[in-house]
Amino acid sequence: MAGDEDSNDSGDAAAETVETGRDMVVSSEFLPPILPILPLHDRPLFPRMMVPLLVFNEGIQEALVEMFNNSQRFVGLLLVRDSALPAADTPESIEDFYEVGVCARVVQASEPEDGQPLQLLLQVLTRFEIREVVGGPPLFRVSVRYRDDQAGEADDELRAYYVSIINMIKELVQHNPLFKEELSNLPGRLNIHEPGVLADFTAAVTSAPAAELQKVLETFDIHERLEQVLVLLNRELEVSRLQMQITKRIEDRMSRQQREFFLKEQLKEIKKELGIAKEGKDAEIEKFLERLEQLELSDEARERIDEEIDKLRMLEPSSPEFNVTRTYVDWLTILPWGRYTEDNFDLASAERVLEEDHYGLRDVKDRILETVSVGIIKGDLAGSIILLVGPPGVGKTSIGKSIARALGREFYRFSLGGMRDEAEIKGHRRTYIGAMPGKFIQALKTCHTANPVIMLDEIDKIGSSFHGDPASALLEVLDPEQNREFLDHYLDVRFDLSRVLFICTANQLDTIPGPLLNRMEVIRLSGYVLEEKLEILRRYLLPRQLEKHGLKAEQVRIGDATLRDLVDGWSREAGVRGLENYVKRILRKCARRIVEDSGQAVEINSDNLVEFAGPRVFTADKIYDEPRVGVIMGLAYTALGGSTLYIESTAVESEGKSGFKQTGQLGSVMVESSEIAYTFVRRLLDASGDARKFFDNHFLHLHVPAGATPKDGPSAGVTMACAMLSLVSGTPVVDNLAMTGELTLTGLVMPIGGVKEKLIAARRAKVTRVILPDDNRKDVDELEDYLAEGMDVLYVREFRDVVAIAFPTVTLPAAD
Repeated sequence: MAGDEDSNDSGDAAAETVETGRDMVVSSEFLPPILPILPLHDRPLFPRMMVPLLVFNEGIQEALVEMFNNSQRFVGLLLVRDSALPAADTPESIEDFYEVGVCARVVQASEPEDGQPLQLLLQVLTRFEIREVVGGPPLFRVSVRYRDDQAGEADDELRAYYVSIINMIKELVQHNPLFKEELSNLPGRLNIHEPGVLADFTAAVTSAPAAELQKVLETFDIHERLEQVLVLLNRELEVSRLQMQITKRIEDRMSRQQREFFLKEQLKEIKKELGIAKEGKDAEIEKFLERLEQLELSDEARERIDEEIDKLRMLEPSSPEFNVTRTYVDWLTILPWGRYTEDNFDLASAERVLEEDHYGLRDVKDRILETVSVGIIKGDLAGSIILLVGPPGVGKTSIGKSIARALGREFYRFSLGGMRDEAEIKGHRRTYIGAMPGKFIQALKTCHTANPVIMLDEIDKIGSSFHGDPASALLEVLDPEQNREFLDHYLDVRFDLSRVLFICTANQLDTIPGPLLNRMEVIRLSGYVLEEKLEILRRYLLPRQLEKHGLKAEQVRIGDATLRDLVDGWSREAGVRGLENYVKRILRKCARRIVEDSGQAVEINSDNLVEFAGPRVFTADKIYDEPRVGVIMGLAYTALGGSTLYIESTAVESEGKSGFKQTGQLGSVMVESSEIAYTFVRRLLDASGDARKFFDNHFLHLHVPAGATPKDGPSAGVTMACAMLSLVSGTPVVDNLAMTGELTLTGLVMPIGGVKEKLIAARRAKVTRVILPDDNRKDVDELEDYLAEGMDVLYVREFRDVVAIAFPTVTLPAAD
């Protein structure tokens, strides 16, 4: 079709056309070398097509009319690069067009009318490339070069392309009937000698993006063009297959839903005729009314439920509001309004239950029995909120279960550790999707009673975030004066929580907000000493784990001496959780040995205990076998219970320079205590020339091992001062002595906390003498006698009393 450049420059002669069947072939030597350009905004056009075209731009319309009047009927069609350009806008530069387009002859044109687009019927003839711009805008005129399809003789590859395209088109027609009209006659009109026309026509009928179609138009090599069209056609076929699958699934689903709908309607009518059932909504309402007959509602709750049930009667089940209202009424009617469990006010029975479940813990048991006694006199246990504080593993959570069993109440536990959303406590507003009541209302629903025992575990680990402060939300719940009218955000109706017995647990009090702590009665659970752990191991841990491991007592023989060795060498923490883990390890190894030895009993003694429990963890709490200068044993209280705490001090000679520093991950309070101790000792020994010279020429360093463990608190002040005094005087402290106490700047020894835990730690370290502040004498008097048995507890009021006990050979300067 296309000629060389000389033939393209022959002028604007009319094209000679020859009709062949339904196709029209135009010789390129009769095509004009200069074409006016019409922009295409949606997709490019391909040769051998007859297409309509609308021209919106008034400037282009006027230029075309003038051209038609001069018998010029050929135009160039170029795709605009920016497809978002409105159809009525004309590109401002030829750069806005792609460089390859098609030449078309205007077969028919409508009469232009004001405000209406110009309608053209175009016969697309052949491809061209832009050579240069000779005029425009709005109607660009360009010099063009016409291009032929680049193909040699028909070969097997072209035939293979042809057959593949024809087969894919046939399959596409089956999947998508919209292509049937355009493609039904395609194989009869084309033959193997026209592969370029086949590729163009196939690309034109696909729904590929304009940029990909333009790429096909710009491909003059027939092999490459056919390959590109195969890719487009394959993608079109995959999309059609997917559309058919989706359509089929939707039709199947609709058919199934319609069938289910008709069957359900028929079932409803049959049940109505037989009188055996009511419709869904009526059944729901009847269920709610039956619940109400068993409840003792408050006036506010009764009014709200009546309103919501009336609203439910008016709503259609298909309405979204129906499910919201139904769920709300379900919660209101399922709560135990006015339903209470009868308390077991049998003091002897309660004491027996507590003794069965726990060994020791006399303070806690006495407090619970006192609560039961008050209930016997008063008739109820309203207003009791207990906080159990102690290290992990001492049995705080299990005590809550024992209390519920002793009282004959239902028990519900949930953990507050890490809770950051206030809605967990007070519920969500009903306006939110998926709204739910808070934990307390859920607990009442689960327990089916309005007076259960609710345990709030890990209350010291509650958090806060942008969702609110759960600790503040607990203030209303844990206040006996307010919780009788507790208002959950979801219910929006007041519920009486005053009959609930709340038991909270915590490892420490420091992180509990003050207003919340004031609402609870604090009961401390100290760590267990060796004798208590031994009894707990014998009575509870070992029998329970034997049962869990499927073993009998005669299959595992372990004596009291071995059990004592296990407690002393492997489990010195405050609680018994770690001890139970060692028991599990031992029994697992025993079970394997029993299986391997055909059921032979296993005997565990002190000689082979390491084989079953692993390497011994603890040897002794004493780091030093004998007293050393500058080293003092103190007593500390942590969240894990009591422990011994060594204070080490040393001095580096520095002529004419003095100073002091402390290490060991000390908190701000402990750093202040060390500074007070340093200042006090310097002031105490100021009258001594040797001591003054020592301080002036030495840099003191105070260390508290282990260095990786954070430490804080004021109770090490006395110990730090003694460590410095020992260093300056060169005198070690007396043997088997531990001490604790807060030191003031004037030398007074102030009281400290955690006396029981510290005495347990001293007993575990086999210390025979302990120095305590005199104000803590009453705390020691309240302890069990066995805790201080064999231990000499010495009370002091000021630091000079401490020196007299710890350093009997050191003489202090007279007081000012």
